[in-house]
Amino acid sequence: MMSQHQEQGTRKRGGFGLLKFYLSQKIIKILLILVVVAVVIFGVRKTFFTESKTTKLGFEDIGELATQCAYTTEVGVQEGSRELFGIQIPFTQSKYIYSMDFEIKAGIDFGDIDWDLKDKIIEVRLPEVRILSSEMKQDSFQVYHEEESIFRQIRLEEINDGFEDMQKQAEKDAVSNGLLENAKSNAETILKEFFAKEYDLKEYKITFREK
Repeated sequence: MMSQHQEQGTRKRGGFGLLKFYLSQKIIKILLILVVVAVVIFGVRKTFFTESKTTKLGFEDIGELATQCAYTTEVGVQEGSRELFGIQIPFTQSKYIYSMDFEIKAGIDFGDIDWDLKDKIIEVRLPEVRILSSEMKQDSFQVYHEEESIFRQIRLEEINDGFEDMQKQAEKDAVSNGLLENAKSNAETILKEFFAKEYDLKEYKITFREK
């Protein structure tokens, strides 16, 4: 027959075995709970990221696009004379008065536009609106006054400098008359058309701001 001490030892080993089994089951349950929580958290993060993910709508491939064009007419004056001790010598003065038309285009680079969608609000971040081209219309050149002295002819360098000054002035005049503002407004209108193809603008609001 088994002694009393042996029976107690057997009972203790049995008790430890049950406790070990119970603890292992608890550990497995805790690990399963942690795995489920991790999956849920990852899923929430992934869902949140997906909501703010940008979708390509097509305008990104346009590149630089002129959205506003301005036409200006500039008048230039080129004159020169010979001087002696700071005094103009008579009959040595040459003078030209002429005009030229310019075409100034402004717009943005559509490839630099960023946007996000959050809570049915489409936030569009626009790059800087700038002048994309400034072109002289050479067939519009007109001379209003021409006076040239054989003693002081207008040099080609002076004529080229005069055209450059006229071009800079044409750009300033175009900007002061709202060229950049109109270019931005037209760009926003174009973008709204792109977004309207993907989203119902009765439900979604579009906001624009500069980058």
